[in-house]
Amino acid sequence: MNDRIESIRHADGVVELHMARADKMNALDPAMFDALIDAGTRLRDDPTVRAVVLAGRGKAFCAGLDMKSFERMGDGAASSVIGEGAASADIMARTHGISNAAQQVAMVWRQVPVPVIAAVHGVAFGGGFQVALGADVRLVAADTKMSVMEIKWGLVPDMGGIVLMRELARDDVVRELTFTGRIFSGQEAVALGFATRVAADPLSEALAMAHEIALKSPHAIRAGKRLLNAAMVPGAAELLLAESLEQKALIGSANQTEAVRANVERRAPRFSDPQPGR
Repeated sequence: MNDRIESIRHADGVVELHMARADKMNALDPAMFDALIDAGTRLRDDPTVRAVVLAGRGKAFCAGLDMKSFERMGDGAASSVIGEGAASADIMARTHGISNAAQQVAMVWRQVPVPVIAAVHGVAFGGGFQVALGADVRLVAADTKMSVMEIKWGLVPDMGGIVLMRELARDDVVRELTFTGRIFSGQEAVALGFATRVAADPLSEALAMAHEIALKSPHAIRAGKRLLNAAMVPGAAELLLAESLEQKALIGSANQTEAVRANVERRAPRFSDPQPGR
């Protein structure tokens, strides 16, 4: 575990994981990608864990991909979107079962065999939103700001977002948010299906839920999660691969680079028209 994640283990088997890059609103830099995957993998293989709470230190859950990665994209450095480390591999490579490394940051929480409860506050944008979606339960502050923000940067959700969003919300809702990238509140997230319920103090309420779960039969809890995972969106493997295929074509393309430059330079973008069929 590196300094991007703080882990607290309670006597009853509850584990708190806190993204600990508070000065950057827990943005996903290469070290954070690696730390999240490592933390999830360790918990997946630990038979003593009863429940997990996933949260962010400071004023946000996770602001999404680190700004420096977007700036590299604006310079045309398509290979440096994630940077060095586990998540920098070819996005077409299935390095973690049906997922690539970036997708594993969200999908690993489904592989943890006990309930994972996300305590979400501040913001959960882009990749941060997808990390939260990977949890089994999401408790959110009413004023939390959330967004499927990839479109702002000329991209598509590619961290399992398509698979996970389609489990939770109507198809037209997923399309609207994917196409617009608009910001919505925690209160609206509950109404749309992306959050379980509003909590005045998401972390304390998530911990209370986790401790309650820890009192239940661990065999029954794990069996329940296996069954619920089995009911995931049919064709999840194909959807995850399709995410990667579309994203690979977008990263570093003229319009994607223009989207980044326009945002960084705070101006209106000047896009070229796509070829027929694209």
